[in-house]
Amino acid sequence: MTTDSDYQAQRDAVLREAELDTLAVRGGQQRTAEGEHSEPIFTTSSYVFASAEEAAARFSGEQPGNVYSRYTNPTVRTFEERIAAMEGGEAAVATSSGMAAILSTCMALLKSGDHVVCSHSVFGTTTVLLNKYMGKMGVSCSFVSPLDLNAWREAIRPETQLLFLESPSNPLSEIADISALATLAHEHNCLLVVDNCFCTPALQKPLALGADIVVHSATKYLDGQGRCVGGAVVGRREHTDEVLAFIRSCGPSMSPFNAWVFLKGLETLRLRMMAHSANALALAQWLDEQPGIEKVYYAGLPSHPGHALAAKQQAAFGGVLSFEVAGGDRESAWRFINATRLVSITANLGDAKTTIVHPGTTTHGRLSADERSRSGIRDNLIRLAVGLEDVRDLKADLQRGLDALNV
Repeated sequence: MTTDSDYQAQRDAVLREAELDTLAVRGGQQRTAEGEHSEPIFTTSSYVFASAEEAAARFSGEQPGNVYSRYTNPTVRTFEERIAAMEGGEAAVATSSGMAAILSTCMALLKSGDHVVCSHSVFGTTTVLLNKYMGKMGVSCSFVSPLDLNAWREAIRPETQLLFLESPSNPLSEIADISALATLAHEHNCLLVVDNCFCTPALQKPLALGADIVVHSATKYLDGQGRCVGGAVVGRREHTDEVLAFIRSCGPSMSPFNAWVFLKGLETLRLRMMAHSANALALAQWLDEQPGIEKVYYAGLPSHPGHALAAKQQAAFGGVLSFEVAGGDRESAWRFINATRLVSITANLGDAKTTIVHPGTTTHGRLSADERSRSGIRDNLIRLAVGLEDVRDLKADLQRGLDALNV
C-alpha cells in the first residue's frame, strides 16, 4: 500500500519532468489531510507549536515549518513553488507588489557604495525607485539604452553589482538581447535581473537565457483579471534566501488570499497569453494601416527593430502595444483616449479587459521631461494593453478615437 508520503514523493518526481501547462495547474500543491482538490487558503497569522522546544527550533531555522505568516504561509508557499517551477528557478519569494519585488531584490542584494546599470526603458516607478530611493541608501544607478550592448559595457564600473532591464520594455516594446546581457554581466561578476512582467514564463524564460533573477508584478498577467496586487522574485536559492530574509524583517509580504487568486490565474496563463498576443497582433497590424496613426510600437510587426530577436526569445509577442497619433501633442492623444467607449482608461495592464492610457502623464508622469525623452515617451504616445474581447469590437472602439483626431 502506498503511503501519503510515498505518493507525494512520487508525484513531486513526476512534476519535476512536467511541461509548463501542467506545472501551471498542479505545481507546488501539497494536499492536506482533508484531501482537498483545489488549493486551500490558509488565512492565519500564526501557527501553534507542539512544545516550546519546537517553537524555538522553528524560529531558529533548525526545523522546517511554519512560523509566522509574514514569511511562511502554505498558500503563499504554493504560489512561490509554482511560479519558480514555471520560470525554471530553484526558488521564489512572493511580495506584496511588483515594486516590492524590485525593492526587496535591491535591498537584499545591494549595499551602500554599489552601482546598478538599468535600461532607461523601464516602468517609470522603477526609475524613481532606483534613482531616488536607492540613491538615498547610497546606491548609484546609470541608465542606458536596452539595445546598445556597448553602452551597457561602458556603464559598468568596479562597484557595479546588478544589471536590470525589462524586455519587452514598457511602453515601447523594445527587445533586449537577454543572452548577450547575461554574458556581459557574468564577465564582470554582476547579476542580471529581468522584469518578465510583459511576457510571463508562458512566453519567455529569462533564466534559461542566462539571467540570474526574474521579477514579476503578479498584479498583471499572472492574475489576469485585475483583482489583486502582488509580486515575485525568482532565481537561485542563494539569492532568494537573501530576499526572504529581507521580507522576514521588513514585511512586504503577499497575503494568502492574493496568493490563492494568483494560483488560479496561473492555471490559465498560457491560454490567456496566446490569446492576448493574437489580439494585440491583429490590432497592431490594423492600426499600422490607419490614417491618424504615425507609428506603432509592437515587436510582432516585421517593421519593428526587435522583431527577429523577439521571435527568437519569445513564444509570442505579448499583449501590450503603443502608438503615436497624428497631431504630435498631448491633447491629440487625450482626444483619442476620451473618444473610446469600450476600452478602460486605466494604467493597469494584463487584464482580460483592454486598457488604454497616456504614459507621459500617468505611468511615466513622475519622470522629468528629459527622462521621458530619453525613454522615447512622446506627448502623443498611447499605450494599449489588449484584452480578451472580440477584436472586431476593439477595432470599432479604436475607430472612435481615430475619428476624434479629425485627420
